Amino acid sequence: MPQQSAAEPPLYLPPHLTAGHWQRAARALLAKMLGEFAYEELLKPLPGVLPGEYLLPLPGVEYRFTARRGAYDSWQVDPESLRCSEPDGLDPLRFLPYARQTLGMRGETTGHLIRELSATLTADARQLATALTAAELAELDHPALEGRQTGHPWIVPNKGRIGFSAADAARWAPEARSPRPLPWIAVHRRLAEYRGVPGLERPEQLYARELDDVDALRAALGPDADDYLLLPVHPWQWDETILPLFAPWIASGEIVPLPSDGDPRLPQQSIRSFFNTAHPERCTVKLPLSILNTLVWRGLPTERTLAAPAVTAWLHGLRDADPFLRDECRVILLGEIASVTVDHPLYRELPEAPYQYKELLGAIWREPLGPRLDPGERARTLAALLQTGSDGRALAAELITRSGLTPAQWTGRLFAAMLPPLLHFLYRYGLVFSPHGENAIVVFDDRGTPARLAVKDFVDDVNLSDQDLPELRELPAEVADVLLRDSPQGLCQFIHAGLFIGVFRYLAPLLEAQTGLPEAEFWALLRAEILRHQARFPELRERFELFDLFRPRIDRLCLNRNRLLLDGYQDRPFRPHAARHGTVPNALVAVDVRPPARRDRIVTPAP
Repeated sequence: MPQQSAAEPPLYLPPHLTAGHWQRAARALLAKMLGEFAYEELLKPLPGVLPGEYLLPLPGVEYRFTARRGAYDSWQVDPESLRCSEPDGLDPLRFLPYARQTLGMRGETTGHLIRELSATLTADARQLATALTAAELAELDHPALEGRQTGHPWIVPNKGRIGFSAADAARWAPEARSPRPLPWIAVHRRLAEYRGVPGLERPEQLYARELDDVDALRAALGPDADDYLLLPVHPWQWDETILPLFAPWIASGEIVPLPSDGDPRLPQQSIRSFFNTAHPERCTVKLPLSILNTLVWRGLPTERTLAAPAVTAWLHGLRDADPFLRDECRVILLGEIASVTVDHPLYRELPEAPYQYKELLGAIWREPLGPRLDPGERARTLAALLQTGSDGRALAAELITRSGLTPAQWTGRLFAAMLPPLLHFLYRYGLVFSPHGENAIVVFDDRGTPARLAVKDFVDDVNLSDQDLPELRELPAEVADVLLRDSPQGLCQFIHAGLFIGVFRYLAPLLEAQTGLPEAEFWALLRAEILRHQARFPELRERFELFDLFRPRIDRLCLNRNRLLLDGYQDRPFRPHAARHGTVPNALVAVDVRPPARRDRIVTPAP
């Protein structure tokens, strides 16, 4: 056997990639696939003999499982109940060829999806191998907890990260939990533009806050240093995208690589945003990554990056002038306070080019959360409340116990912290955030009780009403040009889909299973909080009717259907949007919860 040369690095092998971890992750992912595909009516399981039992016949194979039907026609499939007539059928990667014809997927889509699912499973196995108990999770701060989360609860291939190698994921994925310094580059002002909020109008003002020694970075630029803008760059993006695609401007000296600022940066769940772990008072930085993950390429759109500080200044102005938002809700708006955008000179002249080539290089600086917390407060993303520890206990159940409140009281506090600011922005200003699990951050007091809300990601996820509202008639031009307009029900859909369906339809059954809070009571508490807010502002009655959250049925948004049947993996000039398919009953109006059958009544089909 030939000996390996000392100069050759060993092959990278993830230490967590073991049969045990893979099988556990695979069963959980298959249950998620069945539940989410059934929710989006990509699959239509048939009722079994007993209540809660279901049968899914596919060409050449048959699946049986128990599932709990919950709000919004959701499915919660019990992983331990899964049975298949073929020995390999419990492998979610093998499930795709079995289900492909029924799902209606094209061959190329199936091939790419297998790759995304395999990467997702590898990441899930890593999380299982390094999991903490619920009590240990409860002790983590916001940045540390980000690396322990399991990803988007709705999208099945939620860690596909097409473009990353296995070694890239080990270095740069959130579950790596490995802070690393970022290099900086200088870009000539012929290619780059800077924007900042009041007080940071000039880039030097930003650099003075964010860098220990800006002169050390500028030294390589010589006497022309003032002609350049500085920004951090992701090393992967530099190697895979910037160096190949911006080579002419690197050769001309208009893009110059610089050293790192030395501050270790920890990736958040979005992968492209980084906490500064050495200086938590400094900004979170958001950088483009040309990887495909959870439906879109994770770049930074040029127009939105340029407008980010203007949007932040406008939103901060609304909050600061509104006593309810400012003094009662004390809502934290984590502003995108500065940005540098670098447009590719050729791609910007090709409107029909794939959108990934228009989002290649730039940076956004976002306000850090830590300095905005009061003594004793602790922040956790809303998505973290869906986490379950290695001991099988949910983080939410642990926090409820620590708070000393009943599950109903604690859940009511959660709604009281989150809903009033979101509803007030909607009703008073015709403005909606996308309050999904990562954008919405819950601030807890020192006993683990929800106290108030922080929100982030404005320029990508803030939409305005298309109605002629007085509050929207004098928008700053930069804001009006970039924020999307939507119908009243379209704005309501952001709250239904992003928050109620995207997070609460998972949290409700989790709390029922682990704390005994009935799901029907969960939704009743949510409805009561909305009605309480409306009673507080009777002068906005017309807005309550305009932005009606209590319609009996709402559009069914589908995040997996888009990937499987619509956009697939095609390159398009514009970012894809969630698909719509039929309607679902509104949980705020009526809830039909059907519990699963007892697990011991599942019948294993004959081979």
